[in-house]
Amino acid sequence: MGWLFYTDGRVQTYADEKAEIARLCTFEGERRKTELVKACKVGSTWYAAAKVTNIDGTPVEDTTYVTDADGSITFAAVFLTRYDDGCWGYKDMEESAGPVESRAPLSLLAMLSELKDPDSYAHAWRQRCQDWAAIPDYEEGDKIRLATPVTLTDGSTCQIVTATHYRRGRQKRRCYRIEETGGLVRLSKASLAGSELLSSAKVATSPVLAEFLAGRE
Repeated sequence: MGWLFYTDGRVQTYADEKAEIARLCTFEGERRKTELVKACKVGSTWYAAAKVTNIDGTPVEDTTYVTDADGSITFAAVFLTRYDDGCWGYKDMEESAGPVESRAPLSLLAMLSELKDPDSYAHAWRQRCQDWAAIPDYEEGDKIRLATPVTLTDGSTCQIVTATHYRRGRQKRRCYRIEETGGLVRLSKASLAGSELLSSAKVATSPVLAEFLAGRE
């Protein structure tokens, strides 16, 4: 399915977007009805959990999802969104259709029904979401080793860096100090996948905390 844009200006704010996602995930047919359970926006992408039930109360039978104890199934939908000349638009797909964007929060994944096929597109998508959520959120002063060296714009590489920041006006922005040169570099969250914490800033700056943590190991 391609992009659909609204030219009537009905969607202008975050609240408008969320309401429209809820509307798109809510419908009722002769046999089944679908309702939004949860919606989360990450960047410009909305992730939704939608619950399907049979109107007559019988369990929902589906080839992709295992029926939950209450007789329903809950699946994930991904809505790519953007504004074009002031008009809001979206492109949607169900998780089993193989969406590329895969940053759904774990809290949303926990609401979804189990999958019957471990080799399905939906299973791979959920795994990518879990992998993204597992990327550490390092703190100021943490020294880390990247899983693979990152090539910089000058052709050099770096692998061991320390989390720090720089200021642009009143804003404090995350960057990383390169171990070998002392230079600063911005790193995407994706580049931190599989990285290893070499030393923690909290332990390094607090002998009491370091002794406490050592006692728990």
